[in-house]
Amino acid sequence: MIITRTPFRISFVGGGSDLRSFYEQHPGAVLSTSINKYMYISSHKFFEEDKIRVKYSKTETVTGTHELQHPILRAVLDEFKVKGGLEFSSIADVPAGTGLGSSSSFTVGLLHNLHVLFHHHFSKEQLAHEACRVEIELLQEPIGKQDQYAAAMGGLNVIEFHSDGKVTVDPLQMNENAYRQLQKNLLMFYTGDQRSASAILQEQNKNNTHEEKFKSLKQMVGLVHDMKNALAHERLDDFGKILHENWILKKTLASGITNPGIENAYDVAMKNGAMGGKLLGAGGGGFLLFYCPQQQQEKLIAALKPFRKFDFTFDEEGTKLIHISDE
Repeated sequence: MIITRTPFRISFVGGGSDLRSFYEQHPGAVLSTSINKYMYISSHKFFEEDKIRVKYSKTETVTGTHELQHPILRAVLDEFKVKGGLEFSSIADVPAGTGLGSSSSFTVGLLHNLHVLFHHHFSKEQLAHEACRVEIELLQEPIGKQDQYAAAMGGLNVIEFHSDGKVTVDPLQMNENAYRQLQKNLLMFYTGDQRSASAILQEQNKNNTHEEKFKSLKQMVGLVHDMKNALAHERLDDFGKILHENWILKKTLASGITNPGIENAYDVAMKNGAMGGKLLGAGGGGFLLFYCPQQQQEKLIAALKPFRKFDFTFDEEGTKLIHISDE
């Protein structure tokens, strides 16, 4: 049995600049971190040697990869020419469609598992590159590249997207005390909504041809570098203010990113101690993240009581092999 563990991610600023429709015209960048919520992928021998079994939110037993309904499993297992006698299962700490990059964590974790299974040499950067190829090129998903690199590499990073398609990952260097305090000052709440990001991202891709939308995204890329400098110089409250600036700009990129319920919750948070925040992912639902100094947090949590507070810390390892045996 082989088990891989791949983290989910939180994107703070710059989201959307990892779309090809943007970075081919202007360099893109995001500042993000992986977190200690994970996708687990296991593989082991299946009793029926002429069949493949996959278990996710449903169970499929097929005689060939082309019969699989799950698009990522179908594409990846076909790429590896997987035959019968194997079973693959996934377990996630967080539901899909909540803005934490679960699909890309699934893809990276599955690729990681299969490379180990077939005794391949590989790097984390290679896993991210291959995951982008699967999701963006093979499956034609209207997504960017940040989730795959955040899941594979792990840590708090500035990830840059270049016009030639190359991606560079720059780990952020912070004072250790400031790094710990940053985590303590972040609060996340579950709105209870799950959604597909595809429609929002399709509209955002289209809108990148509009001058004003493109200008907003360029400003968001600028905020990445502002936030990096704020963290490097331990100006944590500036982090919160920049988070707020990014959210104001993000809402202009496409319809469906926000809604009256999310706007109301955000306004309540800002009146009760938050200095900035955002809805995670492409928009529409999922998790709300806020920067709030610790002394104000009790007040904020009480004000947002209808929403479930969701605890997390930063992950520094990225995708990881956590079990291998002959069983």
